[in-house]
Amino acid sequence: MEGKLERIGLPEATFFAKGIDHADNFLRCVTAPNHTVAVEMLMDWIDERSRREPLSAVGHRMVCGGPNYGSSQRITPEMVDELHRFCPCDPEHLPEEILLTKAFRHRFPELPQVACFDTGFHHDMPRVAQLLPIPRRYEAQGVRRYGFHGLSYEFLMNELAVLDGIEAAQGRIILAHLGSGTSLSAVHRGRSIDTSMSFTPTSGVPMSTRSGDLDPGLILYLARSEKMTARQLNEMVNFQSGLLGVSETSSDMRDLLDCETEDVRAAEAVAMFCYHVKKSIGAFAAALGGLDTLIFAGGIGENSPIVRSRICAGLEFLGIALEEKQNGANAGMISLSSSRVTVRVIHTDEELMIARLVCHALGLYKTGEQAILGFVEG
Repeated sequence: MEGKLERIGLPEATFFAKGIDHADNFLRCVTAPNHTVAVEMLMDWIDERSRREPLSAVGHRMVCGGPNYGSSQRITPEMVDELHRFCPCDPEHLPEEILLTKAFRHRFPELPQVACFDTGFHHDMPRVAQLLPIPRRYEAQGVRRYGFHGLSYEFLMNELAVLDGIEAAQGRIILAHLGSGTSLSAVHRGRSIDTSMSFTPTSGVPMSTRSGDLDPGLILYLARSEKMTARQLNEMVNFQSGLLGVSETSSDMRDLLDCETEDVRAAEAVAMFCYHVKKSIGAFAAALGGLDTLIFAGGIGENSPIVRSRICAGLEFLGIALEEKQNGANAGMISLSSSRVTVRVIHTDEELMIARLVCHALGLYKTGEQAILGFVEG
């Protein structure tokens, strides 16, 4: 079964659920002015269902595990205390996920809960890729490059091993998770050696509403010239920038592609996105010492042939050659048979990855993934 609680804090919030049994399917307009109300609504629904189909465990996507948490593991009060320290790393997601774990502990105290860290895939990146070029004393406070989208990347690597074999999954791979949040990861021998996001998910390439990397001097300039506060700066770089900020019309790539021939701002936003992703692919190919496989995933990566084509145009020197008919059909394999680099489109599934990790952490393989609830906050 899958479901969503969307538009929390906005008018016309919706609660959706879909499963094998059609009697359990629904789409309701609900009143959810904040996450506290939404969580109570969710708890009531789970309580009602668990009388018919008892839960084995709950898995949570935790955006950041800090320096101490990499592998998925059972949530403890000590872990929650530690994670509170990293709420400033992603104030839009992590506090709500912590709230959800507390609500489960209060309502279902005997139910195991497992934290699945979005930073876990990158936890053991080479030291040079972890370091930030700021005074060393901040590293003792946990300030370092973490990287995100780790659950998606772990799923994609598992899928690649199934599709092309273990040897291919041990090669030089670039994973491009392109969606409302966008990042790339360079992987060698199954291990993340670098990634575009850094200390927070705001960093890296431009995204739907996030700025990606910025000159630190620009922040100082805006603080002085516009008298921007930290809260206003956070609002700008996370919710008013990226595709939305440059186009001034939409954060949705589909909207921008529809109007790019009539609106130069939309065209520039699309071009900026493709350029920065292309540049990151080139940089990561250099870090890898070559490239064997390029994988596109995420809402844009899986569904936009135009964006994939524009990103790959000019990367022939790396050995990338697209088969445009396959690309246009969003096929699983979109590279020419003569291409030195295999280019794939793989549908990512973070919820399924959470279920697998929970089963692994708690030894629940025999119970099946239907007994697991997985939460991706955001």
